[in-house]
Amino acid sequence: MRTMNPAIEAVIPALRRYARALLGSAQDADDLVHDSVILALANVKPQMPHDAVRPWLFTIMRHRFISDRRKAKFRHTVPLDDAALGGDAPMFRVSAHQESGLRIHDLSAGLASLPDEMREVLLLVTLENFTYAEVAAMLDVPLGTVMSRLSRARDRLGALMDGATPPLLRRIK
Repeated sequence: MRTMNPAIEAVIPALRRYARALLGSAQDADDLVHDSVILALANVKPQMPHDAVRPWLFTIMRHRFISDRRKAKFRHTVPLDDAALGGDAPMFRVSAHQESGLRIHDLSAGLASLPDEMREVLLLVTLENFTYAEVAAMLDVPLGTVMSRLSRARDRLGALMDGATPPLLRRIK
């Protein structure tokens, strides 16, 4: 049995928070974190600097997230708990009678409606406090792309929070 690396163990709460924000489901988030930590433990190098472990783990988890998304495109199943609720479950459960609760619900729905590329950048910068350069390295994109995605994500999320409907954009490849 392999023992937990303390540097990896210290990052698990942040990984869970980020995975939960990405996926909206605690169970799916725990599965993603578990798979990512297993991969990390199998590939960690003893000489890896302590400060390099956090971005490395987030990169592993992002790759795992993308891989799972690609696999899900070929499967059309609905988790039982979402089906029982009659749709997508919100990220946070709140009372409908409280204005702050409604704002949290709107934020959760707004985050869920963002494209994966925008949501990843927004969460890594705002929730996990990575620098733009660290995010660019993790996502393997230019720094300008990170700044652009972050700006568009903030604009779109702000518009959604104000009750505006975002314009439908067509992706051209």
